[in-house]
Amino acid sequence: MRVLVVEDEELLADSLAEGLRRVPAHVDVCYDGDTALALVAERAYDVVVLDRDLPGIHGDDVCRALVEAGGGPRVLMLTASVTVEQRVTGLSMGADDYLTKPFAFAELVARVHALYRRDTPALPPTLECAGVVLDVPRRQVSRDGRFVSLSRKEFAVLEVLMRARGAVVTAEDLLERAWDEQVDPFTNSVRVTVMTLRRKLGDPPVVATVPGAGYRMDP
Repeated sequence: MRVLVVEDEELLADSLAEGLRRVPAHVDVCYDGDTALALVAERAYDVVVLDRDLPGIHGDDVCRALVEAGGGPRVLMLTASVTVEQRVTGLSMGADDYLTKPFAFAELVARVHALYRRDTPALPPTLECAGVVLDVPRRQVSRDGRFVSLSRKEFAVLEVLMRARGAVVTAEDLLERAWDEQVDPFTNSVRVTVMTLRRKLGDPPVVATVPGAGYRMDP
């Protein structure tokens, strides 16, 4: 799940992002409407957590732009507005859900998950390939019955590779799907993470490098 948090109160925005990353989710954060629209144009988000009272481009206008673009992310709007009329106005602009400040973080997480599930087809909870078993709900990995301890990034990379079912996944795709927006596109993090993942999974190697193309899981 990829989430964009748009909130001009920087401490709140960063706190929400950090909490959502522990869910876990891939989370980017920005503090104004201009940046939000630029990020949505560049990246495929599942949910945008959008503060309504943004400076500059108002949250209402950001919401309208996302809806008019079509096929974009679900929008969970945050606001200090408390009247029914104000909430109805927000929903009438195309927001998918509405949460009034102050709110419990657990409720925000539940609403984000509910929005994500609306258009997301059910995925198999357990993936298997070449003796590697990845249990997504439990965040556990084993190979030939041996438990393998992986970092969050290693787990994310392995999941992307296993869901590709033998197709080649480029380094750019791995950066897009397993790292946050702040990552340096010229970093060697993908190469280092794949190298560590290979070592932890053991021999014979199951993650192959395709020269000039990317990586794939050998069946």
